[in-house]
Order: sequence, then structure tokens, then C-alpha cells
Amino acid sequence: MEAHVHIEKAFDQVQWSGHKVPGREFEDCTFTRCDFSNSDFSRSRFTNCTFTDCNLALVKLADAGLHKITFNRCKLLGIDFSRCKEMLFSVAFNDCMLDHAVFHQRKMGGTCFIRCSLKGVDFEGAVLNKAVFERCDLERAVFVNTQLQLADFSSAYNISLDPERNKLKGARFSTEGALSLLAKYGLEVG
Repeated sequence: MEAHVHIEKAFDQVQWSGHKVPGREFEDCTFTRCDFSNSDFSRSRFTNCTFTDCNLALVKLADAGLHKITFNRCKLLGIDFSRCKEMLFSVAFNDCMLDHAVFHQRKMGGTCFIRCSLKGVDFEGAVLNKAVFERCDLERAVFVNTQLQLADFSSAYNISLDPERNKLKGARFSTEGALSLLAKYGLEVG
């Protein structure tokens, strides 16, 4: 299939829901109010792109490259980011709905999650050192064997993680968040 390369292109209100568009290259592009839900972007490469008010629910990203990608107010439900290429993987999320997304064993130190819904997200085995979870809902998010050194959870809520099964040295928590770390011991603080 012929490669499709898009450089410095603005995509506005594009409707590719359910489409197969693998092997595309997008560099310095912006995507605004687009619907890519249930689409297949496998083997595509995105570099220095911004998505704003887009629906990317259940998008397939097998072997896709994501480098310096910002998502603003996007719906990213159920996306398996662990299938993306590992090299140069870097993303940032602002006001996004990421419920049930998968970041299993993904190396993403310093990633910012700002005001995001992260319900049921799989962070098992991920490297999230210095990550920021600002005002994020982490209800039922899975943290097992996750590296969270110096991560900032100080304004996150609904956190439930086992300090014996994760690396937390230097991580910051609110008082409520810190108390949730003791939940497995059945302790009551009051």
C-alpha cells in the first residue's frame, strides 16, 4: 500500500469512524473535532501532533509510533497503548477520558495526566517515574509492579494501590491518598 505522508496539515471534523487507515505518517498535524472511533491506525506514525475534542475510543494502534503527542479533551476509551512502538513514545493528556485504556509495561516517565478520568486503566508494569496525575480519577486503576518514583498524586483521587507491589519512593500523595495506601491492612485512621 502506498504510504500517505501528512506534514503540517490541519484535520477538522474528519469522520473516519470504523475506517482502516494503517501505515500513515502525520508530522506537526492538528486534529480538531475528529471522530476516529473504532478505526485502525496500525503501523502509522504520529510526530509532534495535537488532538483536540476528538473521539478516539477503541482506536487500534498496533505498532504505531506516538512521539510528542498531546490530547486535549479527547475520548480515548479502551485504547491499548501498550501495542504502540516503544521507541520515542511520549504523550500528554489534558481533560481526557481514558477509562479502560491499557498502558501495560509502557515506559512513560514524566507523562502528565491533567484532569483525566482514568477509571479501570491498566498501568501494570508501567514505568511512570515523575509522572503527574493532577486532579485525576483513578477509580479501579490497576497499579501492579509499576514504577512510580517521584510521581505526583497529590491532587488525584480514588487511588488504590499496594505499596508493597509498586515502587513509590518519593511519590507525593494527599493525606486522603496516603491513607488509601493503608487500605489493604484494614486500618482505620481517625
